[in-house]
Amino acid sequence: MTKNATETADQKLLHSKLFWVGILYFAEGFPLGVFYDVFPVHFRTQGVELWKIGFMSLLGLAWTLKFLWAPAVDHYRQHRRWMLLVDLVMATVMAVFALHADFGPWVWWAIGLFTLMSATNDIAIDGYTIEMLNKRELGLANGLRIAFYRVGMLASGFALMLSDVWGWTGTYLAASAIFIAGGIACLLAPGEVSKAGSGRLGIRHELKALLVHPAAFGLVVLFLLGALWLADNSVHWSRTLAMFWPTAFIVAGALVLGGWIFSRTSHRIKAQEQRTPLSEGPMFGTLFGMLQRPYIIPVIIFVLIFKLGDSSMGFMIKPFWVDVGFTAGEIGLVSVNIGLALSIAGGITGGWYTDRSGIFKALWVLGLWQALSNLGYAYAASALPLAESGAVLSESQRWLMYSASALESFTGGLGTAAFLAFLMAIVNKTHSATEYAIYSSIFALSRSLAGWAGGFGAQIMGYADYFLLTFFLAFPAYLLLPWARRMMTYAEQQKEFGQH
Repeated sequence: MTKNATETADQKLLHSKLFWVGILYFAEGFPLGVFYDVFPVHFRTQGVELWKIGFMSLLGLAWTLKFLWAPAVDHYRQHRRWMLLVDLVMATVMAVFALHADFGPWVWWAIGLFTLMSATNDIAIDGYTIEMLNKRELGLANGLRIAFYRVGMLASGFALMLSDVWGWTGTYLAASAIFIAGGIACLLAPGEVSKAGSGRLGIRHELKALLVHPAAFGLVVLFLLGALWLADNSVHWSRTLAMFWPTAFIVAGALVLGGWIFSRTSHRIKAQEQRTPLSEGPMFGTLFGMLQRPYIIPVIIFVLIFKLGDSSMGFMIKPFWVDVGFTAGEIGLVSVNIGLALSIAGGITGGWYTDRSGIFKALWVLGLWQALSNLGYAYAASALPLAESGAVLSESQRWLMYSASALESFTGGLGTAAFLAFLMAIVNKTHSATEYAIYSSIFALSRSLAGWAGGFGAQIMGYADYFLLTFFLAFPAYLLLPWARRMMTYAEQQKEFGQH
């Protein structure tokens, strides 16, 4: 085969992969749009109290904790069948909503099932995509991934518009049809490469092996405490149960102590199970496999803080628009709709640059652009008067705000494309769904903490000084770039030797 023919074949294969990336991530983004756009509007038109609609957001906890059951998807594989199954279940939920217009206790169970299926869909799609793509394809693929994920979210808005024509029954039936079509399309995607499951041990043997390794068992308990903290961050059990966290730590301590006693007294089991590699377990094997890699600690910290500057400012942008005096309509048009389009353009541009320049260079170059955009809002905050002063914004001041928004949206897409390509490049493709879910949860944790702290920062420092501070928060991650590069090199070497 000639060189030109080979290049043509490679291009066709890449185009085929990018086509399926678009299909898959439209299917991943659409459920999120239904949850955040369709459900609240429908329930409010039914006269449902605001606190009940707000309570619905707690059911979105499934997206935060999806790493807990991601090992099941990795273990049983067949990602496309998972996608079809969960899409059919979500389609059924939509059909139930179409047939039952009343709001009752059943709604919470239906939405809980819906979010559980959507989170499982995310796991399967992310795992499948990581296995399908090569390192040199990750940049552009992630740009399209960002774009079609958000197109999927926007499609829920078009479904919502149907309520004015077909009523809510028509809206939910249309959504159900989209889910069925999405599930069938996902099933038609190219088949996965046949591989062994994520763990060769049974769950019982894995638990025995953990009990004779006190340090490993303690790490698992700490990991589960972290999952409990993420849940409490959304559900707020600790606000109503005074002894919630003391009880949780006492139970955790008792479990660790019990494990240590078991490891000291069960010598026969200890001799058998200590020879068992913990990285082969079906539940926690991926976690231990990750922790055994070199450079993993600085890489986890890097994942936590790479978008710290962007996340720290993000939650304060909309309040800043409001306090300056912009209307909800202007905020929706410029900051949300136009901002969404610009972030999609930034994602595609960032993906193109990542493929051309390499992931490492893209991380620091596009990360720098991502940080520089914070200075735009810092300058706007120093130049624009707050609405409480009674000042009226001039046309030039309005365009200053529009420019800051456009720059932030576009460069945020740039940085996201490079960051997602990095995450996909370092995961073990054998356990891709679980590892990516863990990294995603780590990033979600940093975003939540940054948003929480941002409220205090903006309140105490004022918008201008706080936005300037977020610019400097982007740079601690640069100190960890050498370890990020070493991890990518290590991952590439492991793939070459067939161990990754």
